[in-house]
Amino acid sequence: MISVIILVAVLCLYFVNSRITPAIVEASDVEIRAVVTQTINSVIMKEYSKQFSYKDIIQVEKDKEDNIVMVRANTLKMNKMACDVALESQNKLRNVGKIGLKIPMGYIMKNNLLAFFGPNITVRMQPIGYIETKYLSSFESAGINQSRHKISVQVKTNMRVMVPFGSENIEMKNEVPISETIIVGKVPETAIDLGLDKAGVKLKAGN
Repeated sequence: MISVIILVAVLCLYFVNSRITPAIVEASDVEIRAVVTQTINSVIMKEYSKQFSYKDIIQVEKDKEDNIVMVRANTLKMNKMACDVALESQNKLRNVGKIGLKIPMGYIMKNNLLAFFGPNITVRMQPIGYIETKYLSSFESAGINQSRHKISVQVKTNMRVMVPFGSENIEMKNEVPISETIIVGKVPETAIDLGLDKAGVKLKAGN
């Protein structure tokens, strides 16, 4: 009798590990990516709408003929905003992770008829490793003696997804445009010294 019980328990564990746990991980991966993307994007929009002003961040110097002789960024202010985004994103993701996501078993098992019915499986997550914030900047022609300057912020993070009987790490990368400005005047290659490739922060998730 005891051997039968042990055999049944082993078979149940095998079924959970081979079928249920991978299905939960796969379903939660999609949901968590959506939540993390929404969370980070909302933080980016909040912080940069509050702190970013192109004319205060980007200095455009011109000569007497109105030709552009230098374009550079205030990397100190850019780094400060990047740090605020990383810290706020970390706090938001921790709070979401503590609450967790409830995913119906019908959705996990890909049953269209029962997709929104329970029992619910609670999936938790936490940021691990580093939250890295960096800037992407590009210039393109926008007409005669006009250039379009685009600035985006990119946030990369790793999340540990914790489900019953297992866990998985997923890497996330979000890129959000924060500025698109037309600069009047010819922009020579030698004039571009933004230094944004050195701006940004890398914050340890455990901080």
